[in-house]
Amino acid sequence: MARSTVVVIGAVFALVIVGMALFAGALAPSPPDEQNFDLIEARPGAQALFGTDRFGRDVLSRVIYGARVSLYVAVTSIGLAMLVGGVLGLTAGYAGGVWDNAINRVMDVFFSIPGLLLAVGVAAMRGPGVNSAVVAITIVYTPLFARVMRGPVLAEREKEYIEAVRALGASRLVVALKHLLPNVLSPFVVQGTVAFSQAILIEASLSYLGLSAQPPTPSWGNMLNEGRTYLETAPWISVFPGVAIMTAVLAFNLIGDGLRDILDPNAS
Repeated sequence: MARSTVVVIGAVFALVIVGMALFAGALAPSPPDEQNFDLIEARPGAQALFGTDRFGRDVLSRVIYGARVSLYVAVTSIGLAMLVGGVLGLTAGYAGGVWDNAINRVMDVFFSIPGLLLAVGVAAMRGPGVNSAVVAITIVYTPLFARVMRGPVLAEREKEYIEAVRALGASRLVVALKHLLPNVLSPFVVQGTVAFSQAILIEASLSYLGLSAQPPTPSWGNMLNEGRTYLETAPWISVFPGVAIMTAVLAFNLIGDGLRDILDPNAS
């Protein structure tokens, strides 16, 4: 019961964030880049629920539209990383031998570099932009998904039902995709959910450093950066995007933790 509750709570928060991104045009009180010079750095109130920034832009509107950037980068980068990493991990674990050694050595190179540092380096080399953030996060998480896929495949390929399918003459590709893959997806999916929350955090970090979405496009990270010099006079400029980041990360972590407990056959 507790496990299901955790998933439900995470799912509710996640649905709110996804809804913000999908229906930003209808939910936002005003366009995210609309300036009101009569309400510069206005406190949260009736005219602006989350206050306004130094240009008189509505912070609530910018937080809502900022969800689009974070979710786009997270969905695209984690989707690509799961696809590429899954293929590499399945190949390494099932084929073994030279393939396993070669793929593992390449993955070890990427694992030797801290994830955020690698993301910053890749994004800096490509130049600022949302697509740079997508590429950077994809590169960071591909080795992780390859490793997560490879472990269960190594254990599963030795089981009797795999040997029986081989004995019946099934090709290696059919064995891998039809019989092996469906039985090793549980930890892979759970890791994808957890990595999704981390991707949101990395995108926010890249935006904060000016390596992802560029102003005036609102993203939670660049809103934090814009408000850092106004923490004493107008803290709401940074507080609300910070709360949005925290909520998004918490939501998908809760979903990941709940799914891990539900899908783990040894969970108590």
